[in-house]
Amino acid sequence: MPRWQGMRAGGSAVVALFAAMTMTAAVAQDSVSQNPATAIELPVDQVEAIVRDYLMREPQIIYDALQELQRRQTVAEAEKRKATLAARQDDLFHKVSTPVAGNREGDVTLVEFFDYHCGYCRRVVSSMQALVDRDENLRVVFKEFPILGEESVQAARAALAADRQGLYLPFHFALMASEDLSMEGVMQAASSVGLDTAQLTADMASPEIQAEIAANYALARDLGIEGTPAFVIGDELIPGAVSEERLVALIDEARTN
Repeated sequence: MPRWQGMRAGGSAVVALFAAMTMTAAVAQDSVSQNPATAIELPVDQVEAIVRDYLMREPQIIYDALQELQRRQTVAEAEKRKATLAARQDDLFHKVSTPVAGNREGDVTLVEFFDYHCGYCRRVVSSMQALVDRDENLRVVFKEFPILGEESVQAARAALAADRQGLYLPFHFALMASEDLSMEGVMQAASSVGLDTAQLTADMASPEIQAEIAANYALARDLGIEGTPAFVIGDELIPGAVSEERLVALIDEARTN
């Protein structure tokens, strides 16, 4: 697990623990309010001490509360994500300025958010290439999501510029295979697939290309995507690198539905 994820998970646990203790105290106070005839008003510090002693005697209740809190949070996040996916269908699947590969009239669309510097993205690129080559009814949408530094942004700009010359897909695979994403390395990859590098350089500065990348950032934020790769099929978001077999199963499921 990346260090930042571990830190965030630890912070969440502390917040959840505090919430569990607060929940327990709230239950105690609510019980008093519902039984005013038998209620004995106690100072806040005494109530807190009683709650603390109870939790120390019954630590399992903290674990149970944390589990329930996590379950509720997971359900809420999943519902929010599905609602966002439904609301952003056009931006995800049908935005004209987004590169598309495979069958443009395909019956299933697979969306990938990726970064050219991402090792996990490079790990699944052979699977993506195989799917495009093998599945005649698959439509693939490529969302440039450069989050790993300036070279990633530079490569994303170049890829979107290559789409204007009709060579997005071969250039995409060339960049994924390249160990050098400096400007020189990007231009070498461009030359290798037959791109006009002078035109490519000029198009990379286009404000429309910058707007496309900015829109992808905003879309990823709304969907809760924080890393690469991430895939969307139908109304399901799949974060992280997945096997080709898993992608095929998801595509088949979407096609059946």
